[in-house]
Amino acid sequence: MTNMKKLLEANAGHGQRRVSQVFRDFCELAALAIRNSVDPHGQTEREERYLSIARGYTSEEASRFAEALAHLALQLEEGFSDALGHLYMSLDLGNESIGQFFTPYDVGLVIAKMNVGNILGQLAEKEFVTVQEPAVGSGGMIIALADALREEGVNYQQSMHVTARDLDITAVHMTYIQLTLINVAAVVVHGNTLTMEELDTWPTPAHVIGGWAERLQLRHAETTPQTVPGHAQRGMGAEDYCTCDGPWPCPQAAETADAA
Repeated sequence: MTNMKKLLEANAGHGQRRVSQVFRDFCELAALAIRNSVDPHGQTEREERYLSIARGYTSEEASRFAEALAHLALQLEEGFSDALGHLYMSLDLGNESIGQFFTPYDVGLVIAKMNVGNILGQLAEKEFVTVQEPAVGSGGMIIALADALREEGVNYQQSMHVTARDLDITAVHMTYIQLTLINVAAVVVHGNTLTMEELDTWPTPAHVIGGWAERLQLRHAETTPQTVPGHAQRGMGAEDYCTCDGPWPCPQAAETADAA
């Protein structure tokens, strides 16, 4: 993580740019590059957005971004963690006006281990579980859940699908990058959990390549699920588990569905 921090701070250019902007640009560039490799819809617009950001950096600075992403991939390969959430906090970005803070990974892992028994029970009866994360932040709780399942000998890559939401676009990018690097099948929604407004959806490569849209549609057709607005048209049925409060239905989403 120290190497990533130094690389991003170097791209701040000794005060020429704010570190917060460099961090946001790093996350957006990485997320755009990943998504364009698997999602043809809107590809041209995303490529234009990528180039508009990249033009603000020199070739040396762009190389630092690539090196930082390589460090991130290596760190997550060596052991699961909320690397980007930790980096965000170490850069003191959580102290800015947005007031956004991320739960320490160790705390998230304890919570995940406390709830993993419920998921194991679900998996005894079905091929996979669906997980809802209504305020995903940097994705730390989902990473911790994958970590806990892996410790139990469960192949989370085949046994879990995640629908994650956040209103902050940088949080969406952070989650998308990290879930991609640990190969979690997920759709990361840029949207408001309370109003169920969806601004964009970011399918991870594992979701696309693994044929999860079809798997979810088949699950939806085989059951009579309780759905929340916006899920049915994407083939997403009722969630089996919610990171905010254990088993689905999630209290936050259920209140919204009742009011709709």
